[in-house]
Amino acid sequence: MEFSLEPIGIIHSCFKEKFGIPRQPGLAPAARAQLELFPPYGSHESLRGLSAFSHLWIIFIFHANPQNAWKATVRPPRLGGNRHIGVFASRSGFRPNRLGMSAVKLEQICSDASGVRLHLSGVDLLNGTPVLDIKPYLPYADSLPTASAGFAAEKPFPIFSVEFSPEADVMCRHLEKEWPLFRQLIVQILQSDPRPAYYGGETSDRTHGVCIHDVDVKWKQEKHRIIVTAVEPILPVVD
Repeated sequence: MEFSLEPIGIIHSCFKEKFGIPRQPGLAPAARAQLELFPPYGSHESLRGLSAFSHLWIIFIFHANPQNAWKATVRPPRLGGNRHIGVFASRSGFRPNRLGMSAVKLEQICSDASGVRLHLSGVDLLNGTPVLDIKPYLPYADSLPTASAGFAAEKPFPIFSVEFSPEADVMCRHLEKEWPLFRQLIVQILQSDPRPAYYGGETSDRTHGVCIHDVDVKWKQEKHRIIVTAVEPILPVVD
């Protein structure tokens, strides 16, 4: 059996690196992305009726993971990063075909001379992700309240409160002129502790950093709170 898959579009996301991306879609509602559709997939005929759906399934490739680097067992963060389970009992990106799927909110569909873009929120998608397909989310079929979910039965709850240094607060206010939900996005990413699972929520003197949009966000974890110490644009800030 032979088959080939061709991307229908590409993701332009606020996440420029894997570290810091929410571990599931919907955990950071302020996370935004645009799905740029390639011709001919962005035609009026292909998208007819799509705007009637509030949420979509995005089928994509974990393109930042090496090809043929799948693992039979993985160590999910939800299990502390120490217990091994089978890859097919996880959502790890280290899969035989590197396929992923995310249920995201469709904010709007925009079409202009440059093409067609779907504006999405609640994403967990890396910038540059190739998209293979789009399917409408159907609550009656896709939401199964009585389903069992193994080790991930409960939605993860925020672990830390997030505070900003005076300098970080000033820069956030400035950047919110371009990205209105920027501060909210930082909080949603950091409050669940994006560090590797082996930290186990422990306090560390180390300064951590994550790239959001084109901004380097630095923070430290102190007991039960995270302090954002610096918010530094990687590119010049335009007034």
